[in-house]
Amino acid sequence: MIHLAISSSSQTNQFMFMNKPSLHKHHKTKHLKSSIIKCSQHHNNSRNFIEKQEPTFMVDTHQRFVVRETKKKKEEEKGVLYEKEEKKIKGTNSSTNVSQIGSKQMLILCGFGYWLQGFRCFPWLALNFHMASNLNLDPSILQLVQYSANLPMVAKPLYGILSDVIYIGGAHRIPYIVIGVLLQIFAWNYLAFIPAAREVLTILVAAVLLSNLGASITEVAKDALVAEYGKKQKIGGLQSYAFMALAAGGILGNLIGGYFLLKLPPRIMFIIFSSLLSLQLAISFSTREDSLGIPQPSSENLATKSISENIRKQASDLFTAISDKSISRPLLWIVGSIAMVPMLTGSVFCYQTQCLNLDPMIIGWARVIGQLMLFSGTVLYNRFWKKFPMRNLIGAVQILYASSLLLDLVLVQQINLKFGIPNEVFAPCFSGLAEVLAQFKLLPFSVLFASLCPKGCEGSLTSFLASALILSSIVSGFLGVGLASLLGITSGNYSGLTVGILIQFVAALLPLKWISSVPMSQPDSEKQKRKSMSRRARRNRRVGKVVIGSINAYRREREWESQR
Repeated sequence: MIHLAISSSSQTNQFMFMNKPSLHKHHKTKHLKSSIIKCSQHHNNSRNFIEKQEPTFMVDTHQRFVVRETKKKKEEEKGVLYEKEEKKIKGTNSSTNVSQIGSKQMLILCGFGYWLQGFRCFPWLALNFHMASNLNLDPSILQLVQYSANLPMVAKPLYGILSDVIYIGGAHRIPYIVIGVLLQIFAWNYLAFIPAAREVLTILVAAVLLSNLGASITEVAKDALVAEYGKKQKIGGLQSYAFMALAAGGILGNLIGGYFLLKLPPRIMFIIFSSLLSLQLAISFSTREDSLGIPQPSSENLATKSISENIRKQASDLFTAISDKSISRPLLWIVGSIAMVPMLTGSVFCYQTQCLNLDPMIIGWARVIGQLMLFSGTVLYNRFWKKFPMRNLIGAVQILYASSLLLDLVLVQQINLKFGIPNEVFAPCFSGLAEVLAQFKLLPFSVLFASLCPKGCEGSLTSFLASALILSSIVSGFLGVGLASLLGITSGNYSGLTVGILIQFVAALLPLKWISSVPMSQPDSEKQKRKSMSRRARRNRRVGKVVIGSINAYRREREWESQR
């Protein structure tokens, strides 16, 4: 029984076993077929996926390569920029050191030069008293000698053109300072050590002309050097500092001049001034022009162009600069305002020394106070008054100048004594005010012309302006000599001096009629550059900006496309 049961069960199991393989086999083939289909589809999809992904992989590798290359380039550019910055820092440090050395040398050379130019009143005070007291010259002759001595300064444009064109030893400013100082040393030593030069009027006038010739050459070179240095270093208003140094020299010269004249003969004062000129000569010899940062000419320009061609070109440039209305109109006004006033300085000086018996100390103190006022006015102009409208400032100064001429009338009529003011007090405080205002009036014009001066024409233009001002003062002095002769003013008769002072007052008010020729304000350098730029240059500048902008835009577009 058990065996049957086992057999039956085995049969059933065998039946089941025999049925299962067929089922299993059937499902297995079906599974194999589906798996084969799935694998083939997966294989095809993966192949297509790989084929589709293959270009993006190449683009990714290319982008990574480009990124690496740009990083390398940026690092290299950063290294180059760093090296350039280090070189720039070193260059700026060296340039700052050179500029500091140049500024110190410039301060010593031109500062002492302008101070000594103001100190020229020291020997001239002695010379004026020598001609009035020892030679007993009439007021008209004395004034004629004073203003005729300034004739060499009329040729300042020639000195300026020569200093702009002709280079001596690779420099064109300091060598001319040396030449001018040497002429002055010779002239004042000749007056000091040769008695005939002080006694004979013609020899004295010749020595004075030689001295003023040297002084004019030195002044032209200094003025051009200051204008050129100010443009190179972009420093405006250096002329005001030059006026300060000049006023400081005038203060000291007039202060000690009267005292020395009471204690010492005039020839000792000539020797003292000559020794100071020798010191200026030593300073000029020890200063190199290239250390001041002044641009030097190229050897090609010096070799290809002759001196005559350079002089002709410089003269044409000077004529072009003067023809500009911004320069010619204020120049004509300042020249006319000086030339049309007949000066009576010689007559007033003889009246103070011969009629009022004022000693040299009082005359010296009068000029000291005047120079102090000039110095104070220059400082105030540099600090505050420079911002005022130039036309209004010049108009106010002209009215004050005309009014100050009446102060000599107060002294001639002795009105001051009626108010209890002695001549020894009134003369030092008020007699030199007109001369101070006349000098101060030139300062705004000097700053104006220096800002309008074209590059390469500094020496010729500044010298032309100086010669025009000196020529106008000579014309004014000669008109004063003619007026004194017409009014009968002599060393024994000063009755016509009152009428002459009133004529001066009226003549000084006439230039106010054409005050519109003076500009309202000082021109801005940047505005002047844009104004002086031609229309073609401005168009080319705009075209250049457009072209550069389009190039940058195209470059950015190409970089953006490469990154996509």
